[in-house]
Amino acid sequence: MNFEASRAKAIEKLNNFIENNLSDYSKLRNFDFGPENRSNISCLSPYITHGIINEKEVIEKSLNKFSFSKNEKFIQEVLWRTYWKGWLELRPDVWSDYLIELNNIKDKFKNNQNYLSAIEGKTNIECFNVWINELKENNYLHNHTRMWFASIWIFTLDLPWQLGAEFFMQHLYDGDAASNTLGWRWVAGVQTQGKHYLASEWNIKKFTNNRFNNIKLVENAPPKVSEKTYSIIKQDFANSQNIENKNLLIFENNLSFETTDFQNNKFKKIYLISNKNENRSIKLDKKVLKFKSLLISDQEQRLKNNSIDCEIVDISEIQNINESIIALYPSVGENLDYLNSNNIKLNFLYRKLDQYSWQYCNKGFFNFKNYIPKIISTFN
Repeated sequence: MNFEASRAKAIEKLNNFIENNLSDYSKLRNFDFGPENRSNISCLSPYITHGIINEKEVIEKSLNKFSFSKNEKFIQEVLWRTYWKGWLELRPDVWSDYLIELNNIKDKFKNNQNYLSAIEGKTNIECFNVWINELKENNYLHNHTRMWFASIWIFTLDLPWQLGAEFFMQHLYDGDAASNTLGWRWVAGVQTQGKHYLASEWNIKKFTNNRFNNIKLVENAPPKVSEKTYSIIKQDFANSQNIENKNLLIFENNLSFETTDFQNNKFKKIYLISNKNENRSIKLDKKVLKFKSLLISDQEQRLKNNSIDCEIVDISEIQNINESIIALYPSVGENLDYLNSNNIKLNFLYRKLDQYSWQYCNKGFFNFKNYIPKIISTFN
C-alpha cells in the first residue's frame, strides 16, 4: 500500500475509486483481501483526516457518478467521521478522561508479557499477528479489520481498550481523536452501554476469503463496564465576523485552504502549525509524523503557488506571533489540548459542514443518518 503525501495524489486516488470501484462498494466493502488488494474500498481516510480532501468533495464527486440511493452506504461511511467528531465536540471530557485513564494504565502494563506479545505480533492468533505487522508497515488497516483487531485485543487477549486505542493512534495515518477513541469505546461496550462487538472465527474467515487459520477467540465475553456518563455540553460553534487581514493558523486537520469556506477571505499571513511528539500526549510513530510533515509542506507549496504568504511553524511558536490571529478550528484532540494547557485563547473558524452536522450528533449514528440527505442538501 502506498499513501503519497499530496493533494494531487489524493484527488487521483479519489477519482480512480469513483470511476472504477464505487459501483461495487456496498457489496464488497466488508471484505479484507489483504494490503495488496484494496480496490474494494477508497483508502481515502488518511487524506480526509488531514483535510487534504474533504467530505464534501468526496460526496459531490460520488453523486456526480451515481444517485444517492446507489451511493448511500458509501456516503454514510464518509460521514461517520463527521458524526464521531461532532459527538466528541459535544462531550469533550470523553477525550480528556481517556488520556487520564491511559496515563494511569501505561505503567502497570509496560512490562506485561501479554501486552508486549500483542504489540510485537507474537500472540497465538495468526491473523492478529499479521495485522500488527501490517499496521506497523503500512500505517493503515481495513475498517472491518480494525473492529476484529480491537475485539481480539479487548476480549481474547484481555488487554485494556485504552492501550489498544493508543497503539492505533501511534501507527495509523488516519489516526483521529474522535474516530479512534470512540470506535474503541464502541467495541469495548462503553460507548453504548451494554452493546459491544465480538469478533468471531466464521466472520473473519468469510470476510478475509479464508486467508487465516488458527483463529481461536473468546466469542461470548460480556461487555466492559464504565460507570461514567457524559452529558452534552452546549457550545457555540459560530464564526467570528471580523476576520479580514488577520493572521490565520491552520492545523493538521485542515490542510487544503483552497477548498475551505474561507478561501476568498484576505488574510495577512497563513501559519501552518506543526506538532511534534514533545507536545503530544500520545507519541506518534516516526512514519506518521513524516506523513503529516509532508502533507503540511504540500499545503505550503500550493499556497505559495497561489502567491499567498505562508510559513510553517511549530505549535510552540504560536505565542510568538504577536499580531492579531484567528484559527481554523483544530477539533478536540492534541492540538486543542496544547492551546488549552498553555492558555492560548483564539477565535476559531468552523466549517459550514460541521456547524450544520454537529447539531445532529446528540444521539446515535442511526439517528444521525436520517439527516444525511438534509446535510447534503446544504452543499449547494
